[in-house]
Amino acid sequence: MELRQLQYFVTVAQHGSFTRAAQLLHLTQPGVSSQIRQLERELGHRLLDRSGRTVRLTPAGEAVLPHARAALASAAAARRTAREFDGLRRGHVRLGMVAGAAFTPPPELGTFPGLATTLAAFRQEHPGIDFSLTEDTTAGMLAALRDGRLDLAVIGLPTAASGREGDDGWTTLVGLGLHTVLEVPLVAACPTHHPLSTVPGDAVRDNALPVAALAGHALVSTPRGTGMRTALEHALAEAGASPAVGVEAAAPPQLADLAAHGLGVAVLPDPGAVPGLRVRPLADPVPLVRIALAWPGERPAEPPAAALLSHLRAAYPGPAAAPQPPAASDAAASAAAAATCAPSPMCSSAAAPSRTSRSSGK
Repeated sequence: MELRQLQYFVTVAQHGSFTRAAQLLHLTQPGVSSQIRQLERELGHRLLDRSGRTVRLTPAGEAVLPHARAALASAAAARRTAREFDGLRRGHVRLGMVAGAAFTPPPELGTFPGLATTLAAFRQEHPGIDFSLTEDTTAGMLAALRDGRLDLAVIGLPTAASGREGDDGWTTLVGLGLHTVLEVPLVAACPTHHPLSTVPGDAVRDNALPVAALAGHALVSTPRGTGMRTALEHALAEAGASPAVGVEAAAPPQLADLAAHGLGVAVLPDPGAVPGLRVRPLADPVPLVRIALAWPGERPAEPPAAALLSHLRAAYPGPAAAPQPPAASDAAASAAAAATCAPSPMCSSAAAPSRTSRSSGK
C-alpha cells in the first residue's frame, strides 16, 4: 500500500469522478484507475462503485476512507515537522505594513521597542531567515494575506472590527488570525488660523472638538481602505455628519504637513508639536483605530513565518482583553499559539480609550 494510492482514492471519492481526480492530480485517468485497482486488490475489497455515471463509495470504501485521510494527514504532519528543523535555519517571510507603522508610542508610555529594533533582534536569533517589507493599505494587505502574497501584516482597523457577526467594523477579518498591538485615538490637527483651531463656547473638557464640528470643513485623511479613514467615517456617521475629505495622503507625517500648509484639518493619531498646527482631541464619539498583526488563519504557517509571528507577539503583547476572531483550524491555531497575549502597560484595555500613540493608524 502506497501513500499515492491512498491520495488517488481520497481524491476520486471526494469528487466522484476519475476524470476530475486525474485533472487535479495532473495524471492520466487510466493511471489513477490502475493505482486504485492495485489498492483494491491489496485490501481484498472494491472501494469504489464504477457502475453509474458518478463514482460512489462501496461499504468497504466508506469504512476505509477515514483511515486513508488520517494516513495522509499523518504523513503531511511528519513532512511539516521535518521541515521545521530546516525551516528555522533558513527561509523568507513577507511582511506587510501600513505606511509609517513604527510601533513607537510616546515616551510616557514606557519602554516599547520600535519595529526595526524588534526585527533586528529576530534576525540575531535566526540569521538564516530573510524578510521583505512592503507598504500598502489595510484593505490591500488583507487581500494579499488571503491570496498568499503576504505571510504577516501590520494593519490598521477601526477599534470595533473583530470579524464577528454583527460587528460594525470590517467584517473581512473572518478566517484571519488577529493580534491587537495598540489602540490609538484620532485627533484633529487644525491649521493655526483655521476656524476650528479655537471655537467660542467649545467643550471645556480638554478643549475637545465634537466630531460633528468637522462637517462642512475640508479634511485631510488617508485613502479609503485604511483603518484611519474607516474609523473617521464611522465616527462621523455616528455623529450624524459626513466627511468632506479634500486631500488624501499615505502616512500621518504627510497628513500633518499638509494640514500645516493650510490644506485642511488632518485627522490622525496625535502628531505632537508641529509648527503651524493646533492639535485638539476629538469627542462624541472618540474615533479609535487599532494597530494589529494579521496572518492567514485557514492554512498552516511556514516555520519562518510562525517564528516571526511568535517573536512579534512577544514583543508587542497588546491589551489583554483585545477581541480575537475564532480560529479557523487547529493547524492555524497551533502555528500562532507560540506566544500568548498578556496585559501591557503601554495599552489600555480594549473596552476603554487608550492613551495617544504616534504610530500609524492606516
